[in-house]
Amino acid sequence: MTTFLSGIQPSGLPHVGNYFGAIKQHIEAVAEGGEHFYFIADYHSLTTSRDPAALRENVRETAITYLALGLDPEQAVLFRQSDVPEVTELTWLLSTVTGMGLLERAHSYKDKLARGIKPTVGLFTYPVLMAADILAYDSNIVPVGKDQKQHVEMAQDMAGYFNAAYGDVFVRPECRLPATDTLARVPGLDGEKMSKSYGNHLWIFESEKKLKKAIGRIPTDSRPPEEPKDPDALLLFDFLELFLDPEELAGWQERVRTGGEGAPGYGHLKARLVEAIDERFGPARERREALIANPGEVDEILARGAERARVRARATRDRALAACGLR
Repeated sequence: MTTFLSGIQPSGLPHVGNYFGAIKQHIEAVAEGGEHFYFIADYHSLTTSRDPAALRENVRETAITYLALGLDPEQAVLFRQSDVPEVTELTWLLSTVTGMGLLERAHSYKDKLARGIKPTVGLFTYPVLMAADILAYDSNIVPVGKDQKQHVEMAQDMAGYFNAAYGDVFVRPECRLPATDTLARVPGLDGEKMSKSYGNHLWIFESEKKLKKAIGRIPTDSRPPEEPKDPDALLLFDFLELFLDPEELAGWQERVRTGGEGAPGYGHLKARLVEAIDERFGPARERREALIANPGEVDEILARGAERARVRARATRDRALAACGLR
C-alpha cells in the first residue's frame, strides 16, 4: 500500500501560497487511496519561534485550516509532530550515520544564514529531523514544493546510510512535486514568492474589505483599458490563473491582448479576482468558524491522529533500535 507523508510549519496564518504549494496537494492526494500522514511541524518551528502562546495558536490554526478546506480525518492522519516522540529518537539514530558534509550542503540552512538568522545546532540538523519525520511512517510518497525537494533527497541518503550499516530498516521515500510551475511558486502581492517573512502574503480566509484591500496592492501601471497588453506580463494574471478555470481565463486574456472598446481595466480584473477567491474559499471560511466555535473537536482529531501515528512510528523505531543493537 502506498503511504503519503508531508508536513507544514505552523508559522502563522496559512496563506494562499501554502494552499497551492502544499495543502491542496495533500487534500487531493487522499482521493488516490492508500495511507496519508500529515503533521503540523511544531518541533521544526522552534528553530525560529520564541513565542509559546503564538506557537500554540498557530498549531491550532493550521489544524483548523486543513479541516476547513476538506481534509477528512477518517481518511488521513492529522497530528502534531511533537505528539510523536519516537521521531526524536529516530533523529538521533539517523544523526549517528549522517556526515557533516551532507548537512552543510542544505540549501535551506545556507539561505537562512544569508538572511541573518543565527546559526544554531537545531537549524543545522533540521534535515535530520525532517528525515526522521519522513522515514518514521514507512512513507513512499512525500508531496512537497520545489524548495523542499532537497530535504527528501537527503532523507533518501540518510535511509541509505543506515540501511547500509544495519540492514534494510527504512523504506526509501520519493518526492512528488506540484503538477505545474505555477503551483510550485505562488507569487506574492508584490510579485516575489509569497512569504510571511516578505509581508506579501494573502491569508486563505481573508474576506470582504481586507480581501479587496489586499488585492488592491497588486501593482499595475497607468495604461488605459483599451490599450492592448500582454497578459503574460501582468502579475494579475498570475493570480487569476490560480483561481479561474482555463476557459474563463483564456477569455480574459484574449480581451486584454486585443484591447479596444470593452477591454477590461485593471479594476475589473481585480474585482473578478476577489470574486474568484471568495468562490474558492467562502464555504471553507464558514466551516472554519464552526471549528473555532468547537475547539474540543479539533483537540480530539489531533489526539486520535497522534495515536494512529505513534503506532506506526513506534514500530519503525523498535525496528531501528533492534537493528543497531539497542534492543
